[in-house]
Amino acid sequence: MSIETTTEGRKPSVLFVCVHNAGRSQMAAAYLDHLSEGRIEVLSAGSQPADQVNPAAVEAMQEEGIDITAETPKVLTAEAVKASDVVVTMGCGDECPYFPGKRYEDWVLEDPAGKGVESVRPIRDEIKGRIQQLISELLPTDGTTAHA
Repeated sequence: MSIETTTEGRKPSVLFVCVHNAGRSQMAAAYLDHLSEGRIEVLSAGSQPADQVNPAAVEAMQEEGIDITAETPKVLTAEAVKASDVVVTMGCGDECPYFPGKRYEDWVLEDPAGKGVESVRPIRDEIKGRIQQLISELLPTDGTTAHA
């Protein structure tokens, strides 16, 4: 499960994919970028991108001190998958292209679409816990890894 051989001389890369790239994958990407302090390359995309990031996701992340207001949903491309060491899917099923040699994880998370910030907070918190675990797996333990 380790990707040590792919990180020689470069940062590991993680791609988060959900259907609309408007909630779960945006929150996960923002957490990974923030908590890894730039030590992991972060991408996110959607198989059917929405027009804008879910306002409840934006508000929930602002409560954590992370601003995702400038983010926009992006379309999933085969190139993005090829460029990533780890691909984390969140409800996009078989719409994500598969390439051998990549680490794939499917995170089963409730879809925040159409929900208020009160309902998005528990999803956000679950994503944060999974991101902290992912960071511990991708970065060497040197006493300076991510902090809560």
